[in-house]
Amino acid sequence: MSIFKEKLEEETITTAEAKDILVDIEAERANDEERELRYELARAIEHVNRFAVLEAEESRELVEELAALEYVDEQAAIKIADLLPGDRTELRSVFAHERYSLDGEQLDEILNVVAKYA
Repeated sequence: MSIFKEKLEEETITTAEAKDILVDIEAERANDEERELRYELARAIEHVNRFAVLEAEESRELVEELAALEYVDEQAAIKIADLLPGDRTELRSVFAHERYSLDGEQLDEILNVVAKYA
């Protein structure tokens, strides 16, 4: 018998989308006086409140628009939506772990998409 819970599904979401989910959980727990807000949950809520810049719908639109570019995968698009890089140097840090690098024109195209939402 394992003490770990079984993972049913996994989905990568933006910080703004996580904020929406956590706000709902926080409201649900606030209505129930017997249920406390665990430390980990309180820290997660504090984190998303601090770092979520866009609304959930906007961040998902940005991810979809970035993922439509042939050289941006969904994981990178989500990181870009969370960070909202303002220049090439910040954007290059997102792609630093990849086996390829983007040229200046591709970086500028991504930054133009981000500028619509930032």
